[in-house]
Amino acid sequence: MRPWVDYYWRVRWEGIEPHEQPVIPQSRIHLAAEEGRLLVHGINRRTFTRTLTGTGHVIGASFRPGCFRPFLRQSVRTLTDRVVPAGDVVGVDDVETAEWLLDPSRSDEQLVDGMNRWLSSAQPADDRVAFELADLVSRVEADRTVVRAEQLAAIAGVSLRTLQRRFDDYVGIGPKWVIQRCRMLDVAAAVHSGQPVDFASLATELGFSDQPHLTRAWTALVGSPPATYRNRA
Repeated sequence: MRPWVDYYWRVRWEGIEPHEQPVIPQSRIHLAAEEGRLLVHGINRRTFTRTLTGTGHVIGASFRPGCFRPFLRQSVRTLTDRVVPAGDVVGVDDVETAEWLLDPSRSDEQLVDGMNRWLSSAQPADDRVAFELADLVSRVEADRTVVRAEQLAAIAGVSLRTLQRRFDDYVGIGPKWVIQRCRMLDVAAAVHSGQPVDFASLATELGFSDQPHLTRAWTALVGSPPATYRNRA
């Protein structure tokens, strides 16, 4: 699954009190075994919170941006801000596999193997556009100087309108949103680094007009200014 899947992940929890975990979504689709099904998590444009109670685990696959399109065989935009059972949109029954994956006795290696088997049964196609867009988003994630969709269109060698259409169809969201979210994740990495942060310099580096612009964008995403968030974290 390497051409399509970036990585597999597993979350385990055990606690007496419920734990609320905020999540800043990325520009990628996740497939996760939970609640007795394999659930496809489309791109969520807003920060959300998951509540973990008791004891349990979730196993999931994080797809390279654009690379769930070969499984879905239609526009990924239909999944944006939605969570749907995988069998309903991929056409391969997921209930038995989800039950197997949610068995707490399984090792990580067994879980990855089980997820691989189900994904292989969906017979994804090799899709040049999907792989090109995945590489393009990787460029955005790694290169902080990419701050505008027009820059990304130039890198891709296509018009801005063509880039927008491809992102809507394959990634599920426009290139402007993807770039802005990558830069917000750069802010998150800075505030979690444990090192002092010069937010004015960081704002300039990430393409914001000034520090108040960065502060407004971050506050709209997580509900508090970055300095407040850093102190709480």
